[in-house]
Amino acid sequence: MANSAGSRKRARQAIKRRARTVALRSMVRTYIKKVHSAVATSDYDQAQASFTKAQPYIDKMVNKGILHKNTAGRIKSRLNAKVFALKG
Repeated sequence: MANSAGSRKRARQAIKRRARTVALRSMVRTYIKKVHSAVATSDYDQAQASFTKAQPYIDKMVNKGILHKNTAGRIKSRLNAKVFALKG
């Protein structure tokens, strides 16, 4: 257990940050799942709309330090490829 006042405060801050990070990561995963479900139903318009909506949230997670930039790029690239495959 934390003994000094500063370490107790750091422990409280860590709990708050973790809760925020978990919530944001869950939100992004939900947006990604929406794209996957639209691709699974072969609905190009819905998949494109879902992907367009998910992109800025994925980028925001990079700016907040929740996702690495290469991970975000890989996710967006794979989603885009799946959506593009529906068109052709």
